[in-house]
Amino acid sequence: MACRTLPSPWGADNTQKILDVLDEYNVKTTFFVVSAWAEQYPDTAKAIVAHGHELMNHSSKHDHYNSLTADQIVADVNKCNDAIEGLTGVRPTLIRCPFGEYDDHVISAIRSIGMEPIQWDVDSLDWKGISAAEITKRVTGKVQPGSIVLFHNAGEHTPEALPEILRWVKQEGYEVVPISGILLDGEYTLDHEGRQHAAVTSN
Repeated sequence: MACRTLPSPWGADNTQKILDVLDEYNVKTTFFVVSAWAEQYPDTAKAIVAHGHELMNHSSKHDHYNSLTADQIVADVNKCNDAIEGLTGVRPTLIRCPFGEYDDHVISAIRSIGMEPIQWDVDSLDWKGISAAEITKRVTGKVQPGSIVLFHNAGEHTPEALPEILRWVKQEGYEVVPISGILLDGEYTLDHEGRQHAAVTSN
């Protein structure tokens, strides 16, 4: 399960509420942030790591990576990595590409610096301001083994929806872990639905 944060005007008002809920249910997740957000809310960025969650890369400028050169992608990714590492002492190893856009060119550029791109397969749509009940229904109706669920820390009803979602996933026998905990070993590909598949190799 991943909680993604976006740049201004997205704020950090609900982040502590989300952290409190995650603490209550003893689960750890992954937050993806842009460098401007981390620099604007340094104490919140540090708190995410202090609570035991992963703080990963969501780019520096939130550009469309598909339209950038490999060098431009690498520079943007490293700028965000530098900002996060400077605040927390931990350098990101994963990136959630802006707008959820990626192709082979983007993936190759990111992997050239030892990072892994990820995507989600379940969108809570909490950013649309839908009710907690609607968020819960969407997530619980779509989660399957290996799912990565997208939330936003500024979602109006996200803190309200999380407790019921977390109770449901535990009742169904799922374990909520940071994204690094479900990455496949070895090479893998990302499909158009954001799910991982072992790469097929030929001898």
